[in-house]
Amino acid sequence: MKHRILTFSLVLFMATSVAQVAPKPYGVLPSKAQLNWHEMGMYCIIHFGVDTYTDKEWGFGDEDPAIVNPTRFDASQIVGAAKAGGFKGVVIVAKHHDGLCIWPTKTTTHNITQTKWKDGKGDMVKEYQLACEKLGMQMGLYCSPWDRNSPVYGKPEYISLYRAQIKELYSNYGPLFISWHDGANGGDGYYGGANEARKIDRSTYYGWDTTWAEIRKLQPGATIFGDVGPDVRWVGNEEGHAGLTSWATYTPEAPDAGNQPSNGYVKHWLGVEGTRNGKYWMPAECDVSLRPGWFYHKSQNGQVKSPYTLLDLYYKSVGRGANLDLGLSPNRDGVLDDEDVNSLKQFGEILKQTFAVNLAKGARLTASNIRGGKTAVFGPKLVTDADRYSYWATDDKVLTPSLTVELPVAKSFNVIRLRENIKLGQRIEAVEVDGLINGAWKKIAEATSVGANRLIRLPQTVTTNKIRLRITKSPVSIALSDFGLYKEPDHLTAPVISRDKTGMVTMETASPVNSIHYTLDGTVPNIKSPAYTQPFLLQDGGAVSAIATVDKQNSEAVKLQLEVSKTKWSIMPGAIGSHPEAVIDEQNNTLWSTLQADSTQQFKPESIAIDLGKVNTISSVSYLPRQDKILDGVVDTYTFYTSTDGQQWVEVASGEFSNIRANPINQVIKLKNAVSARYIKFTGRRVVKGNGVTAAEIGISM
Repeated sequence: MKHRILTFSLVLFMATSVAQVAPKPYGVLPSKAQLNWHEMGMYCIIHFGVDTYTDKEWGFGDEDPAIVNPTRFDASQIVGAAKAGGFKGVVIVAKHHDGLCIWPTKTTTHNITQTKWKDGKGDMVKEYQLACEKLGMQMGLYCSPWDRNSPVYGKPEYISLYRAQIKELYSNYGPLFISWHDGANGGDGYYGGANEARKIDRSTYYGWDTTWAEIRKLQPGATIFGDVGPDVRWVGNEEGHAGLTSWATYTPEAPDAGNQPSNGYVKHWLGVEGTRNGKYWMPAECDVSLRPGWFYHKSQNGQVKSPYTLLDLYYKSVGRGANLDLGLSPNRDGVLDDEDVNSLKQFGEILKQTFAVNLAKGARLTASNIRGGKTAVFGPKLVTDADRYSYWATDDKVLTPSLTVELPVAKSFNVIRLRENIKLGQRIEAVEVDGLINGAWKKIAEATSVGANRLIRLPQTVTTNKIRLRITKSPVSIALSDFGLYKEPDHLTAPVISRDKTGMVTMETASPVNSIHYTLDGTVPNIKSPAYTQPFLLQDGGAVSAIATVDKQNSEAVKLQLEVSKTKWSIMPGAIGSHPEAVIDEQNNTLWSTLQADSTQQFKPESIAIDLGKVNTISSVSYLPRQDKILDGVVDTYTFYTSTDGQQWVEVASGEFSNIRANPINQVIKLKNAVSARYIKFTGRRVVKGNGVTAAEIGISM
């Protein structure tokens, strides 16, 4: 008994000693659910519904559910493709803005039971749940608060309906890792046949505090994502990248707080960088779609992001302490296209190859300072033990320590990974890394804001046996949990395809190659495809795909979808504003603008007419919004007209550019029937912001 008492006392003394010497937490800290979110790193959000069949990004709410009939729907194929890509979970869009619920809800008849799929007896959310359980993936849910179908949207009774939907979803489909919400709120819609615009005050209408409290009760393990939290914030773009400096803490500010930059970019209030020493632990989610749009569009086949494009996004999101949320778009059959599946698989393989071996493992690690001299508790060896929460710590007054890593033999690496024990907060503000090159220390990398994860991708491979990490700025003692050296596989960069206004197509590579091969029929080129030897003319548009080759190694294929060349186009008389010719110069960085300097002037619709120089058979028209991240003049409601004589105009397309505020990509509108015309006219009927219309390019396809 005496021995047991002595042993217990010793253990208690050791625990107390460690507790006393451990660094004090710095700033606000992550919750258990947020720690799980950080550990995931990547997940996918899956959009499927009526928009898949109507070729839209946002449904109006008047769509007939009967059009939904994915005869080959396979949740395991979709979730399995995400897992193969290295993603740890999926967020299911259970209801988008069109209001169709893809589970058999009791709250509205506008749900999966009214579709032809499984004779109305299916439940897609349940099938996703079962697929996630089978494949070991975590699941989250998104139920759009904006409902363009509901007759009571905008009225108090809708809030009860919405909360009932949340309760159904969060009670019947297992544990969730995230409750996902976005900022699309109010506007025009079907609303049960009212066909009107309904505005709401998004800061008060939904009563989020009450809804969040219900979510916490139903799903205590889930983080809650929204534009400004409360647990995870939107990074402020749909391009998939966080700021080069990225803080996990944030002090939210409303978009109308008067602190937005003059250029209108949402960096400030939506937190591309976050807030150093912010009020809340609220890390950023970087969302981007695998295809240009969030829903499946056949016209976007061939525009799936390549594995190395995904890898670049990985470094700019996960590698900056944020998480990557990649959009997946099942087709009308209810599965992912082979092109999407293959890109995900290859991306996952690159990640595995890159991070399979930490080249720093087994190195001799020497720290300039160890907290309390306790090597076993806070020593540098803990940074290579694969535990995200064991850590090397320094004494309180040691803010700029160094760590020397001596490898048994020289190793080649091009990626450096750093992590902090974020259970103690985000502490480090800047680091530099040196390599011993030709007998002298040479700086090879630097970074800011380490946090949960910092990946430094070197511009070229470094070979050395000795590396030195220097913490150059920290307000408190450090708690570094990870130091890794990795080698990203060598790869051949794909060619860059471009075309000038005359219609000449040019292909270039960043480094010397043996050859470039291309196709014009939409197929993937190979070594037997035509070789590119000089620029060629392609005035009528089409799909140009190309690969580069070096010593029997092929690059990944790159594809450029080209519209009709604007060689002989001209702006018709009567166009107002500055630089109307910019819409036909095939330069994405130039701009036609009717914005008025007098801010008291109100917006009014404006048009621009174009002479195509000859009669064309037009199958689609397009509008490219300004590409400088400024919202002023970006059109979200439009009309296109055509004419054979430049006098009499016929409307051929009209509607909204859904989600253009957050995703300002080229907006392609496929016409119901091809039209023969020499003249086209574009009218911006409404804009996201400002008192005029802007456009970077207007185009057509045959």
